[in-house]
Amino acid sequence: MAVYHDEIKLQSRDRQPHFHNVTDEVKEIVKKSGIKNGICVVYSHHTTCSVITQECSHDLNYWGREYMQVDLVNIMEKLVPTCRSEGQYHHPGPKHIEFALSCPGEVAAGSLNTDAHLRSCFFGRSETIVIKDGELSLGDFGFIYFIDWDQVRERARVCEVQIIGE
Repeated sequence: MAVYHDEIKLQSRDRQPHFHNVTDEVKEIVKKSGIKNGICVVYSHHTTCSVITQECSHDLNYWGREYMQVDLVNIMEKLVPTCRSEGQYHHPGPKHIEFALSCPGEVAAGSLNTDAHLRSCFFGRSETIVIKDGELSLGDFGFIYFIDWDQVRERARVCEVQIIGE
């Protein structure tokens, strides 16, 4: 059995959840791995991000977001409203703010991202996809999206890909 690891570097935009279609990059990593049958795990170690497989809706709104993504964001806004001010959620508390401010370059407002943490809990931070005959088993309409739910500021993100098989 072989194990192969790679990463995809991503950059989010602030003030809205950012969806990164990483399907082509993951397919290329599977190809580079040489593994023909096994599993591919696509993972985020960022606690305000998710990885999902979903249909690409092809239609885009005026801001370039796929309609399925618009629907998903609208539903999440109803379930977990975007954090707009301190005290809206219990988190972050004073101890967390103190810890955050001990990190270089951090500002208190950077911790007002509780909505992003909660949203990532709903969707999870990884997907496992079967590899059969060297191809990801995504079906005809399946795509892989890395979602950055954090709307506080732009961030560099890392999408990890681990492939196990033979």
